[in-house]
Amino acid sequence: MRIHAISDIHVDYPENRRWLHNLSMQDYQEDTLILAGDITDIVPLFAEALESLKKRFQEVLFVPGNHDLWVHRNDSPDSLTHFYNIVKLAGQYGVHTGPVHFGSLSIVPLFGWYDYSFGEPSEQILDLWMDFSACRWPDGLDEKKITQLFIALNNGSVPVENQTLISFSHFLPRIDLMPSAIPVEKRILYPVLGTSLLEQQIRTLGSDIHVYGHSHVNMNMEKEGITYINNAFGYPSETGISKKKLCCIFEC
Repeated sequence: MRIHAISDIHVDYPENRRWLHNLSMQDYQEDTLILAGDITDIVPLFAEALESLKKRFQEVLFVPGNHDLWVHRNDSPDSLTHFYNIVKLAGQYGVHTGPVHFGSLSIVPLFGWYDYSFGEPSEQILDLWMDFSACRWPDGLDEKKITQLFIALNNGSVPVENQTLISFSHFLPRIDLMPSAIPVEKRILYPVLGTSLLEQQIRTLGSDIHVYGHSHVNMNMEKEGITYINNAFGYPSETGISKKKLCCIFEC
């Protein structure tokens, strides 16, 4: 069995949807896919993508990304309700949002958000970052409380003991996963990329590999004994920073 990883497939875009539906119906039938968030906020397209992937892979694991929790163009009352609804929907299609064990291998999804661990957001980000207008949270929940809520949902998954452990999240667990070549003007996005609380959970788990998404910058690097992998499909225009294909990260 091979373990493949991808994130940020954004099937809102016809080009991305076409790629998904053109994936082989035969090549991955004995394989597992890690999908590290950002399918779409449009529920019929979300369901269509899950159904399509489940036909192609033996197992599919998923965590929601920020785009998945937008509610500005669906009828969910708030983003937290929408989170629980799409997790339930994933289960209806046989897609896992909790730990799965394959003999000596365990794969653990980790929910998350961003809590400004990586810096305080600028006025520009507060004005322009789409989550602040497309998400709607219950009264009393700010970004830090939202992050704590999602992190707490992972507590049932920590710790897991197995020979090999792969964890994955949509959000970044540490900011030094961003390459030094990122232009200074783009670094204003760093506060909304993730949370160091995820890194604490990954270390508690003892992950061998951690897959993440969100940044749209494909990376494969080792940090203090853990291999971190980002294989974001990204937007159609992002041909320079993403490979636009599945990445096999493990075989057993």
